[in-house]
Amino acid sequence: MPTIAQHDVVVVGARAAGSATALLLARLGHDVAVVERAELPSDTVSTHELARGGVVSLHRWGLLDAVIASGVPVIRVVTFHTDEGSTSYRIKARCGVDFLIAPRRYILDTLVANAARDAGATVHMGVSVHEVVRGPDGRALGIRGRDLRGAPVEIRARFVVGADGLGSTVARSVGAPVVVDRGSPGATQYAYFSGLPWPEIEFFTRPGSYAGVFPTHGGEAAIWVCTPTTVARTARRTGTAESAFAALLRQAAPVLAAQLHKAERTSRVRGMLSAPNQVRRAAGAGWALVGDAAGHRDPVTGHGITDAYRDAELLAVALDAALRGDVEEPVALDAYERTRRQELADIFELSWRMAAYPPVPEFTELTRRLGAAVDAQAAAIAARPIPGVLLVA
Repeated sequence: MPTIAQHDVVVVGARAAGSATALLLARLGHDVAVVERAELPSDTVSTHELARGGVVSLHRWGLLDAVIASGVPVIRVVTFHTDEGSTSYRIKARCGVDFLIAPRRYILDTLVANAARDAGATVHMGVSVHEVVRGPDGRALGIRGRDLRGAPVEIRARFVVGADGLGSTVARSVGAPVVVDRGSPGATQYAYFSGLPWPEIEFFTRPGSYAGVFPTHGGEAAIWVCTPTTVARTARRTGTAESAFAALLRQAAPVLAAQLHKAERTSRVRGMLSAPNQVRRAAGAGWALVGDAAGHRDPVTGHGITDAYRDAELLAVALDAALRGDVEEPVALDAYERTRRQELADIFELSWRMAAYPPVPEFTELTRRLGAAVDAQAAAIAARPIPGVLLVA
């Protein structure tokens, strides 16, 4: 029989959403366990550029300096390219941030997971969860799984948090319904390249496509291309993932594709050929979802990590209030559900519309609206009290 541990909260998943939730709850004084099926540091599928709100979150939690110290480039210029020309913008100082970053996930996730551990969270790597333990009334009571040796693991907690991604075991186990489903019209593919200077973030807009450059660690850049799913699947049928990616990039950003002849591809091509746009109900009796487990939108807007960090703060505050008895559990969880639905709405809608790849003038207008929505989201994040700040001051 497994040894059964008891905690206030057990978080399933130790990447962006999970580690951040655990970090904040631990700083708020709660007994938190985190289980993660992978061994960190390890990578995951992600183009990993942080929107302003994500950088603001890291700054609020006292982690931004450590991320910068890891060697990620600080980007202060963004350039947009169309067939009509190029326009560059300097990142304006807002919410205490005047730059963007695109850290590799194996570095960023490990840093936040270690911060959660340092704050007092118990972190278990190499544990795969296969079910949520539920009481006779359906309430979530904990999780069951196995470690890398195959030994059973069982952890009980007052709350179970699913931060286990798009195919969330927690969501499936508790029957969390999909309440918004806009389909999966878009595909995103990327690879890493080295050998060229990458001084800025770049976006390339052409009919039916969107491509770009995100400078990252080690002098490399994530080079990515977004297209309709049908286009991506057709390209894959005519060759390998690498040849299909190269062909799509030549169509989406011919100038960039030509430049890459002087660069070296340092990874295989990764991504999603069919990216869902969906929102799940994110809370119920004894459970909550955060990050991609709670909702996923097309990566074309590059807001996934920022979504995860935003939700982590909202959920940590809600669970803190419920655990302390300041607010009744259903009221606290309902507040989390309502607030996150309100705050994801604009960027979710813009992501879905951009993933339909309307004519370039309309697509460009959507990117302008996205910029305004990103700044509004960052301002909303910056205006909130920082969870647990008095405990780490």
